[in-house]
Amino acid sequence: MASWQIQLAVVGLLAVTSCTAPRSIIHSGRVTPHGQFKAGANFGGNIASEPIGQLKDVTEDAIVALANRDSVYYDGLVKSATKAAIAYSLDPVGPTFDFYVRYGVLPRVDVGYKYASGVHVLDANYQFLGPEAGTNAGAERWYGSVGVQYAGQNSDIFDKLFLNKLSSVLEFKAARKDVLVPLTFSRSFGPDEEFGNISFGVAYNHTFVEYGLVPGKLYEKVGGGKAVKLEGLTRKQDFASYGLFVNAKVGAKRIYLLPSLSMFYQKYGTYELLKGETEDFSGISIIPSIGVQIGLGQGKVGR
Repeated sequence: MASWQIQLAVVGLLAVTSCTAPRSIIHSGRVTPHGQFKAGANFGGNIASEPIGQLKDVTEDAIVALANRDSVYYDGLVKSATKAAIAYSLDPVGPTFDFYVRYGVLPRVDVGYKYASGVHVLDANYQFLGPEAGTNAGAERWYGSVGVQYAGQNSDIFDKLFLNKLSSVLEFKAARKDVLVPLTFSRSFGPDEEFGNISFGVAYNHTFVEYGLVPGKLYEKVGGGKAVKLEGLTRKQDFASYGLFVNAKVGAKRIYLLPSLSMFYQKYGTYELLKGETEDFSGISIIPSIGVQIGLGQGKVGR
């Protein structure tokens, strides 16, 4: 099979199994009006260059053949599988689905909860520019806000890929926490986003990762041809991501369509493998999404 076919097959497999970090940004610079709710759902994906590049070197047939051996010596294939698992845990590739609810808890502050592809997400936004949401803005059309979002997840990577067939040889576990800070500006379509908006901004994301490699029947040869079982390791790492995004909200009567596109660059850092080897990871992630949103309640403005 050609390398491009292997890469396409791997991406296709991930497309039905992955659990991605929630970094799609759909908010505008205007927060939810005080006392109002809004709810919605989004479909999207995470296309990350580093894990796709690492996974192209690992095929399911090779992993099955390796796992069926009585004993396995550390070699290039085991190293490639380890690198692929780490890269995938740093930036999972595949589709995303989320649903969320937001509430205007104060005149210029809203809070939200999102369930994103198995991940629980909490966030809050403060509007510093533009008229108070829910008021008659007149000719004013520009809004600005800054927010903070927290998400945490455990990732049993080998259970989500064909690499789970290698679990008798090498188990991999990972957990991650993400803190995202978006700065958003938007231009309203009509007063107070009556017909929607166009939004853009920058985002900073910081990820904290803990990963572990636990050898099963994995050995290395030392002096005299003696076989010695490899020792496992657990390590912690963190890295920053820098993003740009654009999104829109188009509709009327509190029902809107929301397309969005985000792009992040990250230098994931240097990660330790077995036998004291290390690997550097870096790459670009593209996150498109499209969703629907519904506004609920009359709010407290003007009461």
